[in-house]
Amino acid sequence: MNGPQEQQRSGTGPDDEGEPQVSSRDTAFEAEVRAAVEVANIPVLLMVLVQLTGDLSWLEDPYRPSRTIGMDDNDDGGLTPELQHRVRTAAADAMVTWLHDGKIALETPGDDLFAAMLSVCMGERVPAATGAKIAHNIKAALRPEDTAFSGLNPPPDFSVAVIGGGFSGLLAGARLTEAGVPFVILERGDDIGGVWAANRYPGAGVDTPSYLYSLSFVPYAWKHYYASRAEVHTYLHHIADRFGLAPHIRLNSDVLRAVYDEDDAVWTLDVRDARGEVRTLRANVVISGVGIFNPPTVPDIPGKDTFAGPSFHTAEWPEGTDLTGKRVGVLGNGASAMQTVPAIAPEVGSLTVFQRSPQWIAPFPKFRKPVPEATSFLLREFPLYRAWFRERLAWIFGDRNFPALRRDPAWDHPERSFNKRNDNHRRFFEGYLRDKLAGRDDLIAKSLPPFPPFAKRMLLDNGWFDALRRDNVTLETHGVEKIVPTGVVTTDGTEHDLDVLIYATGFGVSRFLSTFEVTGTGGTTLHEAWQGDDAAAYLGLAVPGFPNFFMLYGPNVNGGGGSVLGHLESQLHYVLLTLRQMFDAGIAAVDCKPEVYERYRDQVAAEHEHLPYTHPGVNTYYRNSRGRVVTQNPYSNADFWQLTRCPRLSEYTLTTRPVRTGEGGAS
Repeated sequence: MNGPQEQQRSGTGPDDEGEPQVSSRDTAFEAEVRAAVEVANIPVLLMVLVQLTGDLSWLEDPYRPSRTIGMDDNDDGGLTPELQHRVRTAAADAMVTWLHDGKIALETPGDDLFAAMLSVCMGERVPAATGAKIAHNIKAALRPEDTAFSGLNPPPDFSVAVIGGGFSGLLAGARLTEAGVPFVILERGDDIGGVWAANRYPGAGVDTPSYLYSLSFVPYAWKHYYASRAEVHTYLHHIADRFGLAPHIRLNSDVLRAVYDEDDAVWTLDVRDARGEVRTLRANVVISGVGIFNPPTVPDIPGKDTFAGPSFHTAEWPEGTDLTGKRVGVLGNGASAMQTVPAIAPEVGSLTVFQRSPQWIAPFPKFRKPVPEATSFLLREFPLYRAWFRERLAWIFGDRNFPALRRDPAWDHPERSFNKRNDNHRRFFEGYLRDKLAGRDDLIAKSLPPFPPFAKRMLLDNGWFDALRRDNVTLETHGVEKIVPTGVVTTDGTEHDLDVLIYATGFGVSRFLSTFEVTGTGGTTLHEAWQGDDAAAYLGLAVPGFPNFFMLYGPNVNGGGGSVLGHLESQLHYVLLTLRQMFDAGIAAVDCKPEVYERYRDQVAAEHEHLPYTHPGVNTYYRNSRGRVVTQNPYSNADFWQLTRCPRLSEYTLTTRPVRTGEGGAS
């Protein structure tokens, strides 16, 4: 592999005597590399050093890093200053050499060695099954051209309609562009970005590291370790620009319905534009990328329409809203409230948070912390460093905690935790809560959850506990009985006078694809097949009776940790390999077999019996009205990645009639 800056920065070439010349620019760049390495992460540097040099002794004592605790970076790896100096010097030498010759001694060490390397990097055992996923990701970082989808060779007039212009839709557009498959992205809003375009409430941002909450094949120079809404939205535009997606995107295009034409094996979509006119287009394949965090949900509280002041959902925050000195009420204390409340508390006159149930909250040491230029430099210039940096994050925020989610039937305290490891998490989170709220026993009593950690979505403390301690903030735990013109009345009879009422009440996530109607074979709609909110799909993608209809971020895809974007990439990998097999075999449509769908649905349900989301007494959006978990993926990230590697057409009923799109095709 050639170093990425070899042509631009090497500054070398033979002089009249045949000796290489080194430019002052090259010397300056080398100095920048060495300076950046001095503040780099030691565990990551060790992995880079091993691959660049092929010297496995760097994985042994005395260089083995200490175990990474929690979300800590463990930048020094627990090594002495002398050992750190050795590692940094050797890594800098190897990285500078790579910039000139582009050689990597261990470019493909093998799955087992990759798993062993991450084990050393983290200071703890990483399952061998994780190795294949690491190997793929490292290869993709070093040779992205080898993992791009190219040359799928679709038949003439073949087209794909992608619904939604958020992460899922842009991911699909990027990979379809690589694959040479004609497509259109239909976005009902006036801008791309999905939830990151719509949610403009104060404090909105990611609670997953930016370098993980991004597409693996679209690196970016993030300004903050945890990006704000605006920065994520800018990144989404970066994806669109990089892959030239603008000509394929139709904004203000609201898909009303999609109907499968069994005679021609194509989908007909009715799309309403900004003028209210409905246009019909046809496509061979439909990929839904509408996600689960829409539409906003406002509870049907008696009197909610009588409130005299401004009232709105966080996802519909009015532009120019001024809360200075106002008496504000926030209904809900989930993720959006966790971000909104600390952001507005300093400016409002008073703030009352109406809490339905407490939440487990983890420390957030890198909240609003900028990425140092030296770190940004290494991540930008060295794909191998960036790849291992990302692998550490993926493990810390993903499969590392998977064992803590498994129920231990022999555990003596199932009411408070699931197993010993989960109980350790509980002790840590409870200790953090008590430290943050020390001296406020009233707030501790209201804020301490009675259920085990991870039974509901874990939240990060971006100033929540500090906000609760403010003199102008009240945490109300009595239920809301009704809303009156002047405020909220709680079940204890107290009337809370308010000027503004904000609904931080989440989204209708259990009713998948509720923004448009999907009709498959025999005239059956998707919601009829799901009997309302009882959604399921094979690999979160496919449902029998709906040929060539694939969902990204469908039922049971939301991960228990890490970034859901990894699951979306896995799903799309599966879809594109399915298309390749279809094209090669002359197949017009694939329809998931009922027995395959039902077996997967039952396996998912069985797995969830061992996981926290079915814990009694916990109210969570993960479950539908029947109590079945419909949003969460029960598999480890590595296992789900493996499940989506190799599509099998034997799991589908195949249609081999000629491919036709007809007039008005999506292409």
